[in-house]
Amino acid sequence: MAVTETREVVIEATPEEIMDVLTDLESLTEWSSAHQKVEVLERDDKGRPSKSRQVVKIVGVSDEQVLDYTVHDDGVSWTLVSAKQQRAQDGRYTLTPDGDKTKVRFELTVEPLVPLPGFLIKKGAKGLMDTATDGLRKRVLKVKKG
Repeated sequence: MAVTETREVVIEATPEEIMDVLTDLESLTEWSSAHQKVEVLERDDKGRPSKSRQVVKIVGVSDEQVLDYTVHDDGVSWTLVSAKQQRAQDGRYTLTPDGDKTKVRFELTVEPLVPLPGFLIKKGAKGLMDTATDGLRKRVLKVKKG
């Protein structure tokens, strides 16, 4: 059964500054505790990641996944190509400028291969959402500061 979570956060940075962090996949291991290893496999004609291999560990479950990335005018999205523990995954960051800040909406749908207990799914989803919003905010502000 697929699980979908959505969360929003406001970041005191421009959409461009946030996109710089979102497209720097190699730095994911520095600010996302779920990401154990990230390797960019392909880049688009502007040098942005278009396919990556990632090793993630969430609530004690490790997975190696390959993701296809698409950069949009208002954010970035990805779709699962292959994984050992998931049937499907779709994620999207949508960035909306708001004065000198940016509203960030994060949506993630994951379909595990095997049924997992509800409490494990909730715990994993909360951790992922915290990292994807608050963790992103901290990383963007750290990079912005220099």
